[in-house]
Amino acid sequence: MPVWKIHGDGRTVAPGNVVRPEERLNWPATFAIGAQHVVAMFGATFLVPIITGFPVSTTLLFSGIGTLLFLLLTRNRLPSYLGSSFAFLAPITAINAGQALETPQQITQALVGVIVVGVLLAGIGFLVQAVGVQWIDRFMPPVVAGSIVALIGFNLAPAAWNNFTLQPELASVTLIAVILFSVLFRGFLGRISIFLGVIVGYVVAIFTNQVKFDGIEEAAWIGLPEFHLAAVADPAAWLYVPMFLPVVLVLIAENVGHVRGVATMTNDPSINKHTGRALVADGLATTLAGGFGGSATTTYGENIGVMAATRVYSTAAYWVAGVAAILLAFSPKVGVIFNSIPAGVLGGVTTALYGLIGVIGIKIWVDNRVDFSRPVNQYTVAVSFVIAVGGFAMNWGAFQLGAIVLGTVAALLIYHLGNAIARARKTGAADGGPIPAVGPLGGDPE
Repeated sequence: MPVWKIHGDGRTVAPGNVVRPEERLNWPATFAIGAQHVVAMFGATFLVPIITGFPVSTTLLFSGIGTLLFLLLTRNRLPSYLGSSFAFLAPITAINAGQALETPQQITQALVGVIVVGVLLAGIGFLVQAVGVQWIDRFMPPVVAGSIVALIGFNLAPAAWNNFTLQPELASVTLIAVILFSVLFRGFLGRISIFLGVIVGYVVAIFTNQVKFDGIEEAAWIGLPEFHLAAVADPAAWLYVPMFLPVVLVLIAENVGHVRGVATMTNDPSINKHTGRALVADGLATTLAGGFGGSATTTYGENIGVMAATRVYSTAAYWVAGVAAILLAFSPKVGVIFNSIPAGVLGGVTTALYGLIGVIGIKIWVDNRVDFSRPVNQYTVAVSFVIAVGGFAMNWGAFQLGAIVLGTVAALLIYHLGNAIARARKTGAADGGPIPAVGPLGGDPE
């Protein structure tokens, strides 16, 4: 078990100070902050298996195990919770025409794609640890990275609409609740608006008799999660793998951004040295989850919010959160309750959630001041977005390339080939780098 130094008096954090990863507060405070991390990850983490059809309890189990594995492999220096990755929603649901998976065969086939992505991510992590992260920045500059992240979110819009139309009133209530919680409250409560919105929608559904309680009473309080083994010997499963490959780029962007964010917030640039280990850890955690029926993992922005609000970056709190998730996984009743959430609630919350995935991509452009006066940048985004939103696909018999794959390939080809041609011809259409800042960025001039 890792050993942490006590920060200050163990009870408070002085103004301007932070509790560093190798420090902790006293154990009661640490357990309380760990509980906040559980709540913060819960809303998003349980939504992924509900939307995809994966077992909820299994996802929670490997989310907790993945978090502990991440802490071990990053030498207890990088605080992070590994929750369910939303980047996998599109390729997984594409196996069942955009809907949640309905059969064990579909689940085991999807798990093959999850494993492949995990292995690739771990391999890239080893490469980054050996040669550095600069090559990723060159291969996937901000305009491309933002496009890939955003197009995955926008590609999911029809799935949100399909659930929304099933119970439009309930979906509207849920969506309004999510938005209101995000603007009514500051700090921690504002950051878990998705989770709170689901609670409001579920309560309204109960009072309007729109929840089916079948199986909840019969489900045991304690029991083993439901496991599925990846169908690696099924040739049909490998036909779906190309749809999963672009997700690797999203996970790279999320992990690199997480490491840089923690390094900035703790004012400790040495944390950036753990970027490769973070990629390896997330890759191995995803591979492990995919091997036995859990959702793929990624670092969680919700938990970054908890750290920012509390100024506690202690990895001890994440050990608490990881163990708590594992314990919750051994309650079948919890999984059945989650699966009883009506389609309307999911439709309302995913309308916001999928859009927020798109906004994350756009934020990458804003943070890096992408110059959209350059034609290469314009067409990189324009073409990839229309492919994603329009649901473009190419078929060769049973083999299919979906919109996310095509949109990703389009973004990469247009950007790199377009820049090469524009620079050779000196037309000025190439990406010229970030535009210079004019006046204060964000807010009105003081």
